Amino acid sequence: MKFVPVVLAGLVSLAAAARPARIEWGKAFERDTLEQGAKIFSDRNYTFNLPPESLKGAHFLRGSIMGTRFRVVADGELVVLTPMFVPARNGHPPAASQGEALAKVGFKKDDGPLFQLWGKGEIEQGEIWRKSVKAGESYAFGKFAIPVGFDASSGLRATSSVAMETLYNGIRLESDPRDRSDMTAYRNYPLPVPYLDNPPAVIPVDVGRQLFIDDFLIAETTMARTWHKAQKDSRNPVMVPTTPLEKGELSGFAKPTEPMAAPFSGGVWFDGTDNLFKCWYCAGWFDGTGYAYSKDGYDWIRPNLRAVPGTNRVVPPAVVDGKRSRRDSAAVILDPDCTGGSRFKMLIWSRPQGGELFVSDNGLDWGKSTVWAPTGDRSTIFYNPFRKVWVYSIRSGWHDRSREYAESRDFLGGAGLENRVRWLRADSRDQPETSWIYSEPGNFDTDARAASLYNFDAVAYESLMLGAFTLMTGADNGDCSKRDHPKMTDIHLGFSRDGFHFSRAEDRSPFIVASRKAGTWDRGYLHSNAALCLVDGDELKFYYTGFAGKTGEYKDRAHNGIYSNASMGIARLRRDGFASMDAGSCGGTLVTRPIKFTQGDRLFVNANAAGGSLKAEILDEKGAVLSVSKDWSGNATKAEILGGLATLAGRTIRLRFTAKEAQLYAFWFSDASGRSRGYLAGGSPQHATLRD
Repeated sequence: MKFVPVVLAGLVSLAAAARPARIEWGKAFERDTLEQGAKIFSDRNYTFNLPPESLKGAHFLRGSIMGTRFRVVADGELVVLTPMFVPARNGHPPAASQGEALAKVGFKKDDGPLFQLWGKGEIEQGEIWRKSVKAGESYAFGKFAIPVGFDASSGLRATSSVAMETLYNGIRLESDPRDRSDMTAYRNYPLPVPYLDNPPAVIPVDVGRQLFIDDFLIAETTMARTWHKAQKDSRNPVMVPTTPLEKGELSGFAKPTEPMAAPFSGGVWFDGTDNLFKCWYCAGWFDGTGYAYSKDGYDWIRPNLRAVPGTNRVVPPAVVDGKRSRRDSAAVILDPDCTGGSRFKMLIWSRPQGGELFVSDNGLDWGKSTVWAPTGDRSTIFYNPFRKVWVYSIRSGWHDRSREYAESRDFLGGAGLENRVRWLRADSRDQPETSWIYSEPGNFDTDARAASLYNFDAVAYESLMLGAFTLMTGADNGDCSKRDHPKMTDIHLGFSRDGFHFSRAEDRSPFIVASRKAGTWDRGYLHSNAALCLVDGDELKFYYTGFAGKTGEYKDRAHNGIYSNASMGIARLRRDGFASMDAGSCGGTLVTRPIKFTQGDRLFVNANAAGGSLKAEILDEKGAVLSVSKDWSGNATKAEILGGLATLAGRTIRLRFTAKEAQLYAFWFSDASGRSRGYLAGGSPQHATLRD
């Protein structure tokens, strides 16, 4: 198509058109004036080139390039700009256009010439779409849709639904905890965690083991915090692509897809109802969502399921406009608060339809999907049982690759992502990739790349939310494809006591690190699973995905090895073992902030004082000693060191630990069973439910 400069013949200016509609939007968007040079998207540097004269000076809504959402609050006409559709050709993918989506909901395209929306190429030419909209209607469009010409009295939609909420640990949400509207104020520095600066006057400790992953519980100490890393299991990988589905031979595409048998985020859970390890995973890259089960967590059985006989798919391949779609990633959650009915929840993100939400009673038979609002790929979901909300972890681009947040108490009811806001990102403490410059021939010689947040999964563990930050470093997709390497992502951890603000370790080296060595199963592109880890006796097992890259018979498949040969492995960590408060030969002390327990009559610790000693004292509000333990020596993830505390239940107290040659990981109050009443992440073979 030959480009024709805009001559708005036959177009009616907004001033002479019908009354503009009024709309409202969330904090992820802002209003600006349409003029040449105005920035179009919040997360890209595109600017308007030659906007139509009839629309100059009108208001437009600026948000992420990945999608637009708004609600109509007063009847009127609404205009949306989108690039024209250009089909794929000469090796280039089709241009992103929302024309088809606009037409489906009643928008009509203006007749007349195209205009140069941005850039200079054909795929950057724009179209004008109009519709008379009604109050109460909501709209959500995917990549490249720009609302224009709405009433200037439009405004910000209120998203706060949790004001004045007091959490289980005493944190009081005086206002919406998601209020990070002015993210630019933090530049590239670590984002604030308000409850660490203003902790509760008294901290309730009835829910879960109390971990020392931050200073929330600590008033003063001479002990030092040490961060610990997971260790890879010697039996890795524990699942590899072996079936035709996993090898990409059933994909139905022109070329078989790359081999893959690993969660992405998927989900690896222990289901106490039938005492099985259960895994939902990518079976073949961009192909199916498979299911497998295991009795020991190492040997996995792929059952023949009803969805597609002869395979272990849990849902059949989707077909959109006569073409088979490409499944990108999925997340499966075992709902800890659902004892019957739809115990399993799932998000599948596919191309071109985007996200779809499913529910299931057994995790095998999934009903009709509910369409998610438009998002970027690699978005995921998790459940926050402390506040009983479903959280949608959304890929965005407001700060390089980053995340947005939306929540809902109703899993399917939140599909519109109405309260979506900016949320998480990498920061200045995250180190750029330095290990891509290898001594072996043919590897990268590109400059170091700053870290970006590729994905984020989270799960309830004991008394907090445990988060997996998948950080991407190193070369981009193009360089990886040229050199036959998988992309480089490692798994880092974060911790939250309100479910929104996450603190991270001072030590920013990866918690689980890719090997970066040719010929290894987890050379690069590591990803967490949606359950993050399982509790198995005295240790945590983190099931994770690793990619070997292009090897052997698969060298000629699509993507040139970036997404080839993905398997699943396990990394192990001491239970509660993320961080310890350590005392050396000179000894040390730790005094907690004021705390209160109402259940149990005994104090338990997770500690290693083998060859050393640990003592606990209970103090009143003035510092007087109410109870004191004997010196304890040993190494245990559950050790009772002080009893007879029933009379102290409900009182405000402090704990003072005195240690020598010891590591202290956690404490909690309980009865003789030692149960913490906390959450067990992806479950445990020693427990019937997801709570201790």
